[in-house]
Amino acid sequence: MLKEDWKTLAEHRLSTAMENYRAAINLQAADMYRIANNRAYYSMFHSMRAVLALEGKDFKKHSSLLGYFNQQYISTDIFPRELSKRITQASVIRNESDYNDFYIVNKSETQEQVESAKIVYDTVSSYLESRFAEAGEG
Repeated sequence: MLKEDWKTLAEHRLSTAMENYRAAINLQAADMYRIANNRAYYSMFHSMRAVLALEGKDFKKHSSLLGYFNQQYISTDIFPRELSKRITQASVIRNESDYNDFYIVNKSETQEQVESAKIVYDTVSSYLESRFAEAGEG
């Protein structure tokens, strides 16, 4: 049985992930690729945090979150390995574009990141729906 507050937190984090995804789409349409990549990554970040909410877990460091998610959810085949590759790539691009003054992002790279954000969101959303249904809270 899921704790009600954990379910509420998971739903909130998933909502935040969708908000970031929508921002990424709008920023991409405005040719603001660097910021669109940032928002696409944060959509994936909050999607992962939504899953961890069901355990009452969270991490302050992005690398710790990704490591735990990979260990508990990717390595155990709860989620496909493709998700880890997409999230890792998004993390690298986000770090480079946020902290490297001369990192240039382009339209096709941004399109790929926005698509990845949607794939991660959809996969996590389906997983959470099934978890809620299993717990009789769907």
